Amino acid sequence: MTSRAGEPFDADRAAAEVTGLLTAPVPATGPTAAEGDPATGEWTVTVGEGFRIVPLWEGDPLGGVYAPEWNEAEEAAAGHLAVLARALDDRWGPHRAVRLHGPLMRWQGGGPVEPLFEALFAEDLYGDLVVWGPVESGGRWIALALGHSDGDAPLVLAALVSDRPVAEPEGGDGPL
Repeated sequence: MTSRAGEPFDADRAAAEVTGLLTAPVPATGPTAAEGDPATGEWTVTVGEGFRIVPLWEGDPLGGVYAPEWNEAEEAAAGHLAVLARALDDRWGPHRAVRLHGPLMRWQGGGPVEPLFEALFAEDLYGDLVVWGPVESGGRWIALALGHSDGDAPLVLAALVSDRPVAEPEGGDGPL
């Protein structure tokens, strides 16, 4: 669960938060650390060497939900991602996709992955990234991710900023 549970999706708010990430602090070095709301423990941010990841929206839990409600929930989440991506395309130009299949397979098999990808997977953000960058004068990279951990968990839309290129690892699906 994230700190966004129960909030309706607001594309304007989400776009403003993503834009705000361009000036958010990003540690140059250090370990990856996820933080939660002090009162609830719900995920609020993950920071690591060169990146920051924040939740933007969380859907309803999917426990006991089956088709067609399941499909409707997935379509709604994908629609939120698409609306936000279009708004950011208008600001920064066309995005590109970064496939996470290869790093995810390595991570699930116990292999090494980049700290950014490991942080995404730790928050159940398994979907391919929608990436812009570098954007504006700061040379930062912005990405969106949509994730879902298991059958009962809600879908989560998150954003990240990185002071390094966000790219598909060399070799795609192969080992590091």
